Amino acid sequence: MEFSPASKVWVYQANRELSEIETAQLQPQLDQFASSWTAHNQQLKAAAQLVYNRFIVLIVDESQAGASGCSIDKSVRFMQDVEQEFGINLFDRFNTAYLKGDKIQSATREELEELLRTGKITGETIVFNNLINNLQDFETKWQVALKNSWHARVFGSLIRA
Repeated sequence: MEFSPASKVWVYQANRELSEIETAQLQPQLDQFASSWTAHNQQLKAAAQLVYNRFIVLIVDESQAGASGCSIDKSVRFMQDVEQEFGINLFDRFNTAYLKGDKIQSATREELEELLRTGKITGETIVFNNLINNLQDFETKWQVALKNSWHARVFGSLIRA
């Protein structure tokens, strides 16, 4: 499916990497949800994918039908069900994913503050900016240096070059 760069995107980050078995179970559920997702009884042009066995990305091309409050509520309920089934947390926005070498790590707010204080993470560390809003930003601004993400506003005084 082709999506407009302006398509709405939501990124849900799990607090841990999902196993291969879990991803094999989850992806069909994501596909089913996306194919049946509606707003005001109108089918949404949507996709749901698991990225890096850690991020669930929902995409809606609103050029055909826009996601409404009720349809967004459906997606949140679905994500809450996924949390329960897989024993993960998808709603902790301060759980930060970052690259350490070629591995994705995650840190709680407190852990991130300590990593910044000790210089184990710097402004150059690549983080995942899950607050992006559209497909174009997902493709260009999702993985960015910490100093260029929203994290810089929150943790600015701790960031080393």
